[in-house]
Amino acid sequence: MSRILVTGAGGPAGVAVIRSLLRRDDLTVFAADMDGWASGLYLVPAAQRRLVPPGRDDDFVPALARMVADDALDLVISTVDVELAALSDRRGELSPAVLAAPAADTLAVALDKLLLADRCASTGHAPRTVPAGPDAQAVSWEFPAFAKPRQGAGSRGIRMVADRAELDALPLDEGLIVQDLLPGEEYSVDVLADADGRIVAAVPRTRARVDSGVAIAGRTVHDPALEETAAAVARAIGLVGVANVQLRRDRAGVPKLLEVNPRFPGALPLTISAGVDIPSLVVDLFLGRPLPERLPFREVAAVRFLEDVVVEIDDVLVSEHAGHQEES
Repeated sequence: MSRILVTGAGGPAGVAVIRSLLRRDDLTVFAADMDGWASGLYLVPAAQRRLVPPGRDDDFVPALARMVADDALDLVISTVDVELAALSDRRGELSPAVLAAPAADTLAVALDKLLLADRCASTGHAPRTVPAGPDAQAVSWEFPAFAKPRQGAGSRGIRMVADRAELDALPLDEGLIVQDLLPGEEYSVDVLADADGRIVAAVPRTRARVDSGVAIAGRTVHDPALEETAAAVARAIGLVGVANVQLRRDRAGVPKLLEVNPRFPGALPLTISAGVDIPSLVVDLFLGRPLPERLPFREVAAVRFLEDVVVEIDDVLVSEHAGHQEES
């Protein structure tokens, strides 16, 4: 019986991972979050609920290491970007447990949009990307262009650049990059690569409705161009494990890279329902078990809704970090 810790239990990705793994009878699942009100905590028995410091806290990694020892954990799954950044170069401190996450270099590239575009330039799937300032001003853009922070998640800090005057006026202290505008439809592709970097699954899905950066309605689609583009990006960054590759069609209708989230996506239940149970496969991958050659998927649609988890008052975990939000 393998013992698995899933952190970020308050987010949609954490809840999806926990629910997936609870369906297996060969796993004991522990759930952790910085907030005692995190709903995913209450999907597991009381004895398997844990509170952790925020991912930026100096005690975050040592706290996980203590849990590994105290709970005899075999595998740690983090569903939060900030936590992955903290753990990427310190995964050895979790020994003997394994961190189910891509390599440190893959994480660093994926979380820096300029490095990501440079790494993927040879694939032909990355839009032209340069830092704001003199480099961007030297380029002959087809306006409008697009500017966004080099680092950060979701739509925070993004802006349209309508003309040369707006390009010249971009601030130089916000770490902005400038890219060719991708005006077409946006897709998310959930990608899984095995220990040799072979693409086991690439499942594109639409983002028909989005709330706070998370798709709440959409469908999976069979589209070889999307699947091949996401797979090429995953290979370029050396992916082992799971990542969510976001694509958007350019002015000619060709899919191009938007960004890569090197973790489980919030809309994971749709991919699982389509026939690719990524959390379960990731557990097998990082526990050293072989994965299938290639996994097909079905075209299905889904809408998301709130679901209450009702517990007794005495079961609610008290958290000194409650009320603070972690970037995810």
